[in-house]
Amino acid sequence: MNFTANSRVLIQGITEPLGMVYTPLMQAYGTQVIAGVSPGAGGQTIGGVPTFDLVEQAIYHLGMVDTVVIFVPPYAVLDAALEAMAAEIRQLILITEGVPPLDMVRLLRKAEATETLVVGPNCPGIIVPGQILLGIHPSKFYKPGRVGLISRSGTLTYEIARELTQAGLGQSIAVGIGGDRILGSSLQQWLQILEEDDQTEAIVLVGEIGGDSEEVAAHYIAEVIDKPVVAYLAGYSAPKGQFIGHAGAIIASKIAGLGTDIGSAESKLAAFKRARIPVADRPSQIPELVKKVLNR
Repeated sequence: MNFTANSRVLIQGITEPLGMVYTPLMQAYGTQVIAGVSPGAGGQTIGGVPTFDLVEQAIYHLGMVDTVVIFVPPYAVLDAALEAMAAEIRQLILITEGVPPLDMVRLLRKAEATETLVVGPNCPGIIVPGQILLGIHPSKFYKPGRVGLISRSGTLTYEIARELTQAGLGQSIAVGIGGDRILGSSLQQWLQILEEDDQTEAIVLVGEIGGDSEEVAAHYIAEVIDKPVVAYLAGYSAPKGQFIGHAGAIIASKIAGLGTDIGSAESKLAAFKRARIPVADRPSQIPELVKKVLNR
């Protein structure tokens, strides 16, 4: 992982609506956006960023890139990611929502073969407060600190970061892993990254109902993670069988139909309890729990 103020960043889809909005915000935060790529826009300078038709053209003219942030439409994400990996870029952040599942399967096979870190899709990206913004996090809610924040929910990431900041607890790094059905990186991958990060002293994990990510992460924390972890779970009162977005959809179509309780709020809370992980009842309770685990 290499996300610092010196990282060189390329935006794929810089002429897409979200690319047009968030590229200037990333630059204003200090992120070194050295180039943009949008087929047909090559040769233009967009918001002060030189833009190319292809990633390889950008690298030929401006040198190597550490991270790509992808804003292209869902059906173009696979091609964009393969193009970045072919140019030997090993950190990809997919902001786009609704990437076709089979495209993600192909993308992840290639990422595994090339040892590429993929965050997202359907995610807010990564922020290292005071250093770099890679995505769409509202930076005003963050400040440098020692709490690592991993989340399945974009908006809850912002809310909990704000709670931590107001309590005088900044963040070492915050990452939203995404809300699509198939994701590039998992909760346990990021737990391991933060376990090895010298700037992180405690970890806040924000989960949701649906899937088994939290159950797997809780077991992983109990077995592998030495740093203190605090959890929060969204979706306590969501009814089963109702399509309410990515979390409820998984329950409705996959888990509830199989007659198992895995994926429910009860199952996830039980997993956290077995792993002796403190769970906040509401976001505003998280700073208090973090302070307790840091003072043990």
